Amino acid sequence: MSKEIKVALLAIVAIAALVIGYNFLRGTNVLSDDRTYYATYPNVEGLNVGAQVILNGIKVGQVKNLELQPERGNAVRASLELQKGIVVGDSTVAGLSGTLLGSKTITLFLGKNNKEFNGGEELVTKSAISTIDAFQAKALPVLDTVGATLAHINAFLNQDAQTNIQGTLRSARQSTEALQALIAANQRNINQITTNLAQMSSALNKSTTKLDRIANNFSQLSDSLKSAPVGPALRRLDATMAEAQTTVASLNRALNDQKGSMGKLINDTLLYNNLNATAASSNALISDFKANPKRYVHFSVFGGGKDKKKTEVETTVTRPNGTTVDTETKTTVK
Repeated sequence: MSKEIKVALLAIVAIAALVIGYNFLRGTNVLSDDRTYYATYPNVEGLNVGAQVILNGIKVGQVKNLELQPERGNAVRASLELQKGIVVGDSTVAGLSGTLLGSKTITLFLGKNNKEFNGGEELVTKSAISTIDAFQAKALPVLDTVGATLAHINAFLNQDAQTNIQGTLRSARQSTEALQALIAANQRNINQITTNLAQMSSALNKSTTKLDRIANNFSQLSDSLKSAPVGPALRRLDATMAEAQTTVASLNRALNDQKGSMGKLINDTLLYNNLNATAASSNALISDFKANPKRYVHFSVFGGGKDKKKTEVETTVTRPNGTTVDTETKTTVK
């Protein structure tokens, strides 16, 4: 093989590689079997070559070329390169929509086709307003309003206002410096306060240990009370109280029963009057014994002497019934 042929083959290979590389950089694969379709829009602002073609959220192709059509009112014709497996037809709509950053994509909407396309056909187009487009349309007036508000604020902050703000900032700086000086002057006191707080914290920790011990003791006491036989003790106490009530009731009945001894002792006035009269007679006898002891007691040393005198003393006793009077005669020898 001659040198000229080798140079010619090398040039052909270089040109082919250049073409393939150029188309690859543009997003077109010359070796693929993708099919090309066309879509015409009145305005494709934000749509660039290589933009994605989306079907149900998945990229199925890209924009291969954008061409201005003067004969159609300067409409823009976009060449769409779709994968071979994507079936489009006369019901397919290529909608132009935008993203939040301002770029545009083409979204395919498939329908029931009466005729399927094999490549080179014109697709039905629609410049649909997406949510992002609506957001941008509403955000622009808001941004204009914000800009106007900022302009009013800047106008309000004139030289006098700026001077006042600067004075306020200087006062704040001076206050900060004064506070720092105060802290530096009282650093020893602050350190002492910090030490006291540390000691207080240590004391609280020790107290916490004691409190834990007390709580543990209360817990043990509660467990002891819980395990104590309180129920049987209460039942015995109830039985004792019932017996006491029964005894008190029996005593009450005995006291109220006028036929019994205790009932008669409390309720019978005759017995009371007899006891009262007996006590009065005893008092009279004791009084007479004190006044005249010789009537009742006589002592003789030699067993003789003067003649003895016989004295009779009558004692009258009136019964409590007030009807019977008994006379008792006592004889005393002197």
